[in-house]
Amino acid sequence: MTLTDADLKLLTAGNYAVLVTLYEDGAPHSTVTWVDAADDHVLVNTAEGRKKDRNLRRDPRAGVTVIGEDFYRWVSIQGNVVDRVTGPQADAHIDALSRRYDGEAWTPVPGQVRVMYRIEPHRIIRYGR
Repeated sequence: MTLTDADLKLLTAGNYAVLVTLYEDGAPHSTVTWVDAADDHVLVNTAEGRKKDRNLRRDPRAGVTVIGEDFYRWVSIQGNVVDRVTGPQADAHIDALSRRYDGEAWTPVPGQVRVMYRIEPHRIIRYGR
């Protein structure tokens, strides 16, 4: 599925997102996170070993909902992880997100490995266009 310009604006404007992953028993795990988009994919960044990282490594299904400043304008995306990136690209991505959301450079945490997930949308629900 293709992300529209309006979707991209919500995903890249510094709005917070809710990422839903699945526990082993199928129960949902939701967490508020920074979000991004590129090349018709939703991008999220986390640290290796966190629950969302463990869940996505085991089961690539994910849901992402982003709400704009107007709570009646949102996009909800369901899809699958198609790429898991670590190293310099993931570090550069979290730095860009930190600058967008916090207005300052990301401060690396000793021993922490950053992970960028690329999620391919399979279903998109939009509201308030």
